[in-house]
Amino acid sequence: MADVTERMLVLLSTLQTGGPFSGEELASRLGVSPRTVRRDVERLRGYGYPVVTQPGPGGHYRLVAGRTMPPLVLDDDEAVAALLGLATLAALRSDEDGTLDDAATRAYGKLDQFLPARLRPRAAALRAGLEIGAQRAPSVNAEVLSGLAEAITGREVVAFDYTDRRGRPSRRRAEPHRLVHLHLRWYLLGWDLGRSDWRVFRLDRVAGLVRTGARHPSRELPAGTALSYLRGGLNADRHRVRFTVRAEPYEVADVLRYQDARIERVGDRETRVTLWLDSWEWLVQCLVLLGADFTVVEPPDFRDACAAFARRLLAAAGGGPGEHPAGEGPQEGSAGEEPRGHPAGEEP
Repeated sequence: MADVTERMLVLLSTLQTGGPFSGEELASRLGVSPRTVRRDVERLRGYGYPVVTQPGPGGHYRLVAGRTMPPLVLDDDEAVAALLGLATLAALRSDEDGTLDDAATRAYGKLDQFLPARLRPRAAALRAGLEIGAQRAPSVNAEVLSGLAEAITGREVVAFDYTDRRGRPSRRRAEPHRLVHLHLRWYLLGWDLGRSDWRVFRLDRVAGLVRTGARHPSRELPAGTALSYLRGGLNADRHRVRFTVRAEPYEVADVLRYQDARIERVGDRETRVTLWLDSWEWLVQCLVLLGADFTVVEPPDFRDACAAFARRLLAAAGGGPGEHPAGEGPQEGSAGEEPRGHPAGEEP
């Protein structure tokens, strides 16, 4: 086996059967020399796996039993990424037990004891020097999320209690197809058997999940991806805006970090943006604060709003009379509010 990672996993899997294996036997299974086997065993020990060696005639290698969970085979960067991922998830505070953030908080405090000994000081240093700002988000039960994931894989019909945004409860039977995470919310895209149509359910409004054991046939998704279907519904009552900015994509993304925007590089310091809005005013202010030239591609109403805004600023500076766009005053709603529309068939 030329791939070291694959070879190490095969070696570990073999030793985890619990029996003793001679160097020649392991070399034959891995297709390498006994010398390479010795090096690989040393690597496993470096990761924290207790591999004992019996030298001499009848000598063998054996993995010591008795550990409920052996050390994770992670390199330095993977260990850092795992800790940061858990810390970020733990920052989504819901103050409830059994939720994903609660589980992440507990796992964050335990991870280093399952790391190889050489990585534990780095993990401890990262934990001691790291702070992540808390964000409020609806709580999602970890059992509900994992149960739905298993039901999706097994094409299994599920039943659950659902409460819509108006507080109306109902009992649902559905074929789960995709889990989607967007804007700190978890959603389920499923075929609602009671309504014979696609529905999108928010998981923080799901309770009493039951996996029925009944299997369902495969269905073609109502869009290319569940995420695009969800986005299409959330943006149904908004206006699409497209513009280009003379700035790097990461600079634009920082200004629009709380918006569901499609940001693409189209040239040297040229970025194209597509997003959906309830009103234009807040976007004009964001782009002005970015300090970069921008060109509105569509719609014409947004170009008119920008021109009117420029005239107001010019008038405020004593350069000419101010003017409001048609339908004077800001439009109702803002991009930061709860969207008025819901995904096609979404259970709001």
